[in-house]
Amino acid sequence: MKFIRHSVDVYSSEARQLAYRLLEFMARGAGAEPASLRAVFEGQTQGMRVNYYPPCRQQADRVLGLTAHTDACGLTLLRQKNYDVQGLQVKKDGKWFAVKAREGAFIVNVGDVLEIMSNGKFKSVEHRAVIHPTKQRISVALFQHPCGDMVVGPLPEFMKGDKVRYRSTNYQDYLKQFYTAKLDGRMHLERLKLEQ
Repeated sequence: MKFIRHSVDVYSSEARQLAYRLLEFMARGAGAEPASLRAVFEGQTQGMRVNYYPPCRQQADRVLGLTAHTDACGLTLLRQKNYDVQGLQVKKDGKWFAVKAREGAFIVNVGDVLEIMSNGKFKSVEHRAVIHPTKQRISVALFQHPCGDMVVGPLPEFMKGDKVRYRSTNYQDYLKQFYTAKLDGRMHLERLKLEQ
């Protein structure tokens, strides 16, 4: 058990550093100070979830492993053990597309918090998991969260001449609403959008 705990600690620590670097690059790419996004997540909670999707030989096309949703965090790093088994899908322009995992690579999802803080410059990705008829799929997701009592709203460095597009909300309240309601596509995030 000690070995497993040590492995998980090292893995999550290294992945956290990767997430920080990605946040810096994203901020720089949007014309903001690189440290602006990293500062929000640095030293805060990182969640981990291991997902197991067993095969479903009968009617696999009618079974979902996880219904359509966005992630309530800032950034998600997803690593798939058996990369040759497709199961993750993302929604774009009303259609679902399979995500092809690459060996040894992370799939990176923008979460709701990052969409709100960037005033919509980065979009939280709606995604779901489908079941394969003959193969199991295992993935590990790491979620980067801001401080629990933080008020999440558009950051000034992402506003530059734009209108505010999202209402601010206490992150703890947002999480409560997210986890007490059913997974429902982008609906949790859409409720915070302001009329334009």
